[in-house]
Amino acid sequence: MKRDLLKGMNLTDDQIEAIMKANGVDIEAAKSSLGDVDALKQENDTLKEQLTTRDKDMKALKKQVGDNEDLTKQVTDLQAKYDNDTKALSAQLNQTKLTGALNTALSGAKDRNPKTVEALLDMDKIQLEEDGKLTGLDDQLAAIKKDNEYLFDEGANTNYEPGGGNGSNDSDQVQTLVDAFK
Repeated sequence: MKRDLLKGMNLTDDQIEAIMKANGVDIEAAKSSLGDVDALKQENDTLKEQLTTRDKDMKALKKQVGDNEDLTKQVTDLQAKYDNDTKALSAQLNQTKLTGALNTALSGAKDRNPKTVEALLDMDKIQLEEDGKLTGLDDQLAAIKKDNEYLFDEGANTNYEPGGGNGSNDSDQVQTLVDAFK
């Protein structure tokens, strides 16, 4: 947003400064959420690399085993260990994806303090779908917004219209009342 645009709207310097400050806060919030996305991508790449290395090790070990029973048992034990590790890594990856999607959704809902809003959520009812969408969040957010409006930045209320709300200048209210009763 440029100051010249706001000056063209005949706003005072104080109003322009307030708008620029609010815009700066929004930009910083967006930048911080991008940092979360980069961290998630980094963690995802690391986990994928670990799984690829594990699979290569298993294939190489199976080729070396042949008919030896001790080695077969070791391979079976390692396979069980790797399967457990895969489940743990998958669970960790899913939790990371859920956290990232939740942070993005809360930022989109214009929350003022994500940790406070997240503490009010029932995380057992929130699920991350395959397409990356969260189910069970919208209803909870609506309930939290209803009970705790101060946790969300809804902007300024612009529906205030003084003087009867029709934009006219009711300077002679007595005459208006007399006309209404005639």
